[in-house]
Amino acid sequence: MGRSKKVTQEGAEINQHNEQRSLCLHAFSDMSRIPAATFVYLLKGCYIYGSHKATTRFKILHQQVKMALHNAPQPGPFTYVVQCMYVIPLLGQTYAEGFSHMLTSSLKHLKSVDSVKKDFLEAKQLAARLVLDILASVLPHENRILVKLLEAFEIELRDIAHALYGSQLDDEDLVKAKEHLKQYVKYFTESESYVAAVTLITRFSIQCCDESFLIKLIDSNQFETAEACATFMGKEMICLLIEKYLNMKLLKSANKLVKEHDLTEEFPDVSYLYKESLVKKLAEKGCWDIAEVRAKKETKLMEYLVYLAMEAGYMEKVDELCQRYSLEGYVGTLVPEKVFCGSDYLDLKKLDVEEIVWVDEINGLLNATCYIEACKVIGMDCEWRPNFEKNSKPNKVSIIQIASDKIAFIFDLIKLYEDEPKVLDSCFRRIMCSSTILKLGYDIQCDLHQLSQSYGELECFQSYEMLLDMQKLFKEVTGGLSGLSKEILGAGLNKARRNSNWEQRPLSQNQKEYAALDAVVLVHIFREHIGRQPQFGVSEGCKVAWKSHIVSRVNSALRPLRF
Repeated sequence: MGRSKKVTQEGAEINQHNEQRSLCLHAFSDMSRIPAATFVYLLKGCYIYGSHKATTRFKILHQQVKMALHNAPQPGPFTYVVQCMYVIPLLGQTYAEGFSHMLTSSLKHLKSVDSVKKDFLEAKQLAARLVLDILASVLPHENRILVKLLEAFEIELRDIAHALYGSQLDDEDLVKAKEHLKQYVKYFTESESYVAAVTLITRFSIQCCDESFLIKLIDSNQFETAEACATFMGKEMICLLIEKYLNMKLLKSANKLVKEHDLTEEFPDVSYLYKESLVKKLAEKGCWDIAEVRAKKETKLMEYLVYLAMEAGYMEKVDELCQRYSLEGYVGTLVPEKVFCGSDYLDLKKLDVEEIVWVDEINGLLNATCYIEACKVIGMDCEWRPNFEKNSKPNKVSIIQIASDKIAFIFDLIKLYEDEPKVLDSCFRRIMCSSTILKLGYDIQCDLHQLSQSYGELECFQSYEMLLDMQKLFKEVTGGLSGLSKEILGAGLNKARRNSNWEQRPLSQNQKEYAALDAVVLVHIFREHIGRQPQFGVSEGCKVAWKSHIVSRVNSALRPLRF
């Protein structure tokens, strides 16, 4: 009986939801007889009873609102939205701002519709009254909604004056309207609502700010608002803002203002400084090819890129750039010992790594697998050629590195897959599915995803046991694997070759050393971390801490291992 009652209640709730949805869809299809208050209530009902996640529900409802505003709301869509804005605060803070944003943004595409232009002009007066009610706290709308209303209805000073003093206006009324608004600018400034304050200042040409106000905006990191304010105040304030940006190393923002306001004569070096900073950022990310494209048209920038490559110890890139752009004379002016700080980085010699083994044929694969199976802890990483085209698929994984603390194996996956896919699959399943080998990686789930996408026909990358992601173990450490190495081992990794061409054969010795180091260093970081743990007392707790991060995924549908 109890179960029957429960099922009956659930059925009633489902029916209620379906009735609510049917009612809303019917109402939205013909808005001519739906009052604003009813429409707002239906919006809330649609949102509450939606079965999707909140963001998806909001997007779907937004599309329905856009369609509904085309279906003859009376007396017109713009006036109708103003009426809704008076009702929405009754829903409470949970819904008010989201629904207000939804309605005001839905009006944007209606402005070009000829049939509603008359309604738009008439609604401006009502919207001006609505704005004044919000400013006077008669309606509890957020400041962001106030700004959106001013923009959506293109409210001008004359509209505000009309709402305050009636339709018969003279110049004195406009002056009084501006003074009326100035009190709200002062209030917003004192309450640090700078966006609202500057919106009123710029839209209604209220002269009440100076240099100190602009500096206050900059100090509060309100950069976009500061730019709007400086533009309103004139060239002198724009120049002041550019100087502030330069002092703060915000070169992109400074360069944008110089271009927008034609101030190259006043700031002749800003464009180059911005380009230089962009090239440096690309180089630091290992995006040398893109940095080269950005620097190609300016010899000075290309020389700077050569300097960065030398500073990073990327000497083959230095040689490549010098040959391509005839910069041997520039390199001759540099002193490598003063430019290259190789001692700042970790390398294989400092870790006493004995050997890097390149594996691209079946005997090497079998021998490497036997060695790895005898290890208790290994580090893993993989590399693929970068693809810088937007919305394009990543390239196939080219190599996978597996290392102990002394020997690093680099497997040529492309060749091994072409020559012996079955043997490759068998060997790597023995490694990946071993319950006796702890396999370390950094953001290793990303690598496994890439491997499974690249070699989906192989079963070896679908299952694994005893996997430990060092990124998750050391969540608080920033700077990637290099930052973790610096934190635990005292020196970071040189990532200059991260985005080099990993499909070229043969790989350069520097590429092999880079790849090997990424796998070897994981073992050394792990052992150093374990070695720092107390031997007594809380040692078991520490052990449990890292063991709790070990993950496994066994696909029961896979065929059994056969050796």
